Amino acid sequence: MQLKIMPKKKRLSAGRVPLILFLCQTISALEVPLDLVQPPTITHQSPKDYIIDPRENIVIQCEAKGKPPPSFSWTRNGTHFDIDKDPLVTMKPDSGTLIINIMSEGKAETYEGVYQCTARNERGAAISNNIVIRPSRSPLWTKEKLEPITLQNGQPLVLPCRPPIGLPPAIIFWMDNSFQRLPQSERVSQGLNGDLYFSNVLPEDTREDYICYARFNHTQTIQQKQPISLKVISVDELNDTIAANLSDTEFYGAKSSRERPPTFLTPEGNASHKEELRGNVLSLECIAEGLPTPLIYWIKEDGTLPTNRTVYRNFQKTLQIIQVSEADSGNYQCIAKNALGAIHHTISVTVKAAPYWIMAPQNLVLSPGEDGTLICRANGNPKPRISWLTNGVPIEIAPDDPSRRIDGDTIIFSNVQERSSAVYQCNASNEYGYLLANAFVNVLAEPPRILTSANTLYQVIANRPAFLDCAFFGSPLPTIEWFKGAKGSALHEDIYVFHENGTLEIPVAQKDNTGTYTCVARNKLGTAKNEVHVEVKDPTRIIEQPEYAVVQRGSTVSFECRVKHDHTLIATVTWLKDNGELPNDERFTVAKDHLVVTDVRDDDGGTYTCVANTTLDDVSASAVLSVVDVPNPPFDLELTSQLDTSVQLSWTPGDDNNSPITKFIIEYEDAMHEAGLWHHQAEVSGTQTTAQLKLSPYVNYSFRVMAENSIGRSLPSEASEQYQTKAAEPDKNPTAVEGLGSEPDNLVITWKPLNGFESNGPGLQYKVSWRQKDGDDEWTSVVVANVSKYIVSGTPTFVPYLIKVQALNVVGFAPEPAVVMGHSGEDLPMVAPGNVRVNVVNSTLAEVHWDPVPLKSIRGHLQGYRIYYWKAQSSSQRNRRHIEKKILTFQGSKTHGMLPGLEPFSHYTLNVRVVNGKGEGPASPDRAFSTPEGVPSAPSSLKIVNPTLDSLTLEWDPPSHPNGLLTEYTLKYQPINSTHELGPLIDLKIPANKTRWTLKNLNFSTRYKFYFYAQTSVGPGSQITEEAVTTVDEGKMAMASRQVDIATQGWFIGLMCAVALLILILLIVCFIRRNKGGKYPVKEKEDAHADPEIQPMKEDDGTFGEYSDAEDHKPLKKGSRTPSDRTVKKEDSDDSLVDYGEGVNGQFNEDGSFIGQYSGKKEKEPAEGNESSEAPSPVNAMNSFV
Repeated sequence: MQLKIMPKKKRLSAGRVPLILFLCQTISALEVPLDLVQPPTITHQSPKDYIIDPRENIVIQCEAKGKPPPSFSWTRNGTHFDIDKDPLVTMKPDSGTLIINIMSEGKAETYEGVYQCTARNERGAAISNNIVIRPSRSPLWTKEKLEPITLQNGQPLVLPCRPPIGLPPAIIFWMDNSFQRLPQSERVSQGLNGDLYFSNVLPEDTREDYICYARFNHTQTIQQKQPISLKVISVDELNDTIAANLSDTEFYGAKSSRERPPTFLTPEGNASHKEELRGNVLSLECIAEGLPTPLIYWIKEDGTLPTNRTVYRNFQKTLQIIQVSEADSGNYQCIAKNALGAIHHTISVTVKAAPYWIMAPQNLVLSPGEDGTLICRANGNPKPRISWLTNGVPIEIAPDDPSRRIDGDTIIFSNVQERSSAVYQCNASNEYGYLLANAFVNVLAEPPRILTSANTLYQVIANRPAFLDCAFFGSPLPTIEWFKGAKGSALHEDIYVFHENGTLEIPVAQKDNTGTYTCVARNKLGTAKNEVHVEVKDPTRIIEQPEYAVVQRGSTVSFECRVKHDHTLIATVTWLKDNGELPNDERFTVAKDHLVVTDVRDDDGGTYTCVANTTLDDVSASAVLSVVDVPNPPFDLELTSQLDTSVQLSWTPGDDNNSPITKFIIEYEDAMHEAGLWHHQAEVSGTQTTAQLKLSPYVNYSFRVMAENSIGRSLPSEASEQYQTKAAEPDKNPTAVEGLGSEPDNLVITWKPLNGFESNGPGLQYKVSWRQKDGDDEWTSVVVANVSKYIVSGTPTFVPYLIKVQALNVVGFAPEPAVVMGHSGEDLPMVAPGNVRVNVVNSTLAEVHWDPVPLKSIRGHLQGYRIYYWKAQSSSQRNRRHIEKKILTFQGSKTHGMLPGLEPFSHYTLNVRVVNGKGEGPASPDRAFSTPEGVPSAPSSLKIVNPTLDSLTLEWDPPSHPNGLLTEYTLKYQPINSTHELGPLIDLKIPANKTRWTLKNLNFSTRYKFYFYAQTSVGPGSQITEEAVTTVDEGKMAMASRQVDIATQGWFIGLMCAVALLILILLIVCFIRRNKGGKYPVKEKEDAHADPEIQPMKEDDGTFGEYSDAEDHKPLKKGSRTPSDRTVKKEDSDDSLVDYGEGVNGQFNEDGSFIGQYSGKKEKEPAEGNESSEAPSPVNAMNSFV
């Protein structure tokens, strides 16, 4: 079975059938394992045109492989090259590479020629290309004497270079003596031939060191032409220079330097022809002269220039088309144009082609008895000729082989045998070159073998294609099948893609593709298989990407980059700036998930890319950083169009620092009047760079400009040149003109003076004019210096005047000023208001009326009326010298007003006065009035004294403001229980002359709340509240006090010990009697053995008495006694007195006695009579408060 070339991918017909790779007869670039017999194959050789450095040894490469290893031989210029006869020539071991040692002796020129290598073994012979060996050459310029060139300004010029012919050709450039490249432009440029072309010369072209250099890269040498001197002069200078040497005809025949239309310096004529080989760079050139300098344009007739392959160079004087092809043939037109005209030149381009492959012959591996073909197809212009060789010998004279037949560019093999093995060469040639290809026919019988390593692990990323290799060899050509798993069935093409080289492609790998895959190769001689393993990994993802950022210069920016990846892989994150490494700067900090740049600078702007890499994949995300700031200041301020009242200011904007300029602010300084102080002049759009500014006369202007963008405002520019405008008369008058008198007989005229900027000229003064408004007097005028006030004396009191103030300077007067009205000085009013009347509205408010005074008597601007009022003093206050008067002022011409805040039941006096700007007039006669009674204020104080078991005494002070005659007091009170609930309210009337009252028959130990207020005939006043508590039994309180006092005495401690012992004995006796079954009469025992601690103490003799209820003084019931066993429980003894009241807090008097409720807890009696409620010990109760 033979091997044959097929497309890259081959899909079988539809249906779920096992995949078998049927590779047809020819396989492209088939690799035969080197352990198998095979003809030689050239693997490396020197280039066809091999230019060598004559200063180094010559190395001509020729490497080949084969089985058995091939032997090598060489021909030189078509004849055998016997290397053994030349001591300078050696061949590398196991190689055909020649080394010619010319460094020790010999010359490179001796070994120039055409070399060809042959690699041969028992299966055939392969040959190399013809390798042309030529040493590089860098010859010197021939010596020549270059005359200085003198040209008239504007004329064209070509400085010839004419470099020596080297190998390879030299690279040409023009420099001066300092090795600085000469500047080139649309006017001056270097042509493809190396000459320097001037479309027109200028005086600045004058120099003595125009030097053409030729650089020979192969030998790394530079050759230099003699310097050329050029002097460009004017017509007059040219006449003086050449008049002695030129005839009149010669001189006047010289070209004029006047403007002229273009003409071409190169190429010449209207048309030319250019031929280029396919695949090279087509370079077309047009250089024109003219004044002004012409511009060059290119077009292609009947077609368009290829967009992606067209390049313009040398200021569009050179058109280049890269990778030119036959389709680029045609007519190209260059057009030279200036203001005076245009010319064009047509270049006819023909693209020829050296031979190039359409299908190069490929190696054939055939098994005995199989058929096959070798195909050699090439193209070119002209079409190349195809010739065949076998083992380096033209096939026409080679030994005959019955298995082959030649059909033009194809050799057909039939029923090949082992002897048919050979190497065939195909040669395609035309006048522009040749192609040579070796292809062997190797006849083998080999079982399948798999060349891919066994148990290869493929780690792939999910959702990406996976390629599982199965490189194989066998003859006949094996078929390939793929299986998944140990016992899996063959894979099908509906999910997988099967390549001709045995590779299995999983188009979109998923997790379930993980596993073991087996490749099986079969032919008639045997079977081979190989296992590979696949692991599908999660893709690496950037879950938080960097985002576009705009930051101000000097700030800090952070870019996030959070990565998620397969847990079995290690990810590394790298940051790039503009696809390069980050700057080596400590301002850049790379953390785990972000990049931070501090103190951001302008050059930090750009594209920042986060690249996350694993061994299997990489992802990236980018964000742009724009560094913005306030604009740079404008510069190059220039004043043009300077007129008396306007000027044009132009400027060049500074860098906008990546934030567009929105506006320009123009300020001016008046160096004559306010040096150093800048004022706002105008604002213009950010797209403008000029502004027409209106100017004022007699100002020495300087301007500056600031730019503003969204970030802020720039620093001011440098100040412009100064520009002083001419003086003119003032164009405005002073403002804020007023006329007011400071004395009754004067008129003070004031105004806001003009500033220096508004003066419009030197000698600023003011013409002040005035006259009475109601008279027929003429204007009185006076011219004063640059002041702001003028005083007119001897005027009548408060007379209206017409006033005007006009500005003037040395040039003239300002426009006629506006007339304003003023008044001469005021005097105090002469008349008091009359017919003053008082209407008392209520006890705190009165209304006052009066008649207005005559206007003439006011003698000034009426400001209002003023009421003085005061309260009549009592007998106790009459000794005071000062009477407190209150004042109320009513603006304008009002003739009535209200007096608020009066005290009820009081006597007041008032008078009224008129007020002007000078002061008050005389007072009206005093008018007395009285206010009626009102409700009183709350009593000044309320306190409860001498609390007893059933009474409380109240003391109070009368209201501080009775506001009338008190008729009585009202007292309301109600009890408050333990839950703070209020009981029934009791109302009590008390005579007005009382300041003390005792309430009796109150409940003991009860809190009461009191409401107390006074009344007049008008009604009740504000109330005052208070709370108090009735006391407990005084005897019991005294006992508690006594116990507190004696608790630390020795005898008391002894007594307590005796009581404790007695209680212990009683307990023992009780216990014994209970054990004997006897009864214990609780009542009797209580009467016989009363506990002295709970007996009340009498006030008179200090003996213990009976504690009784506060209401009926009856003995305490059982529920208030101590328990029958005469013990005091610990938890009860710790309770405070409050626990035994009705929720009312107890309190102490100033003498230390206790006030408050003290009663037993109200509990229901128990069902059985041998148990009773417990009453606490007073001692313990008191101790709980200590």
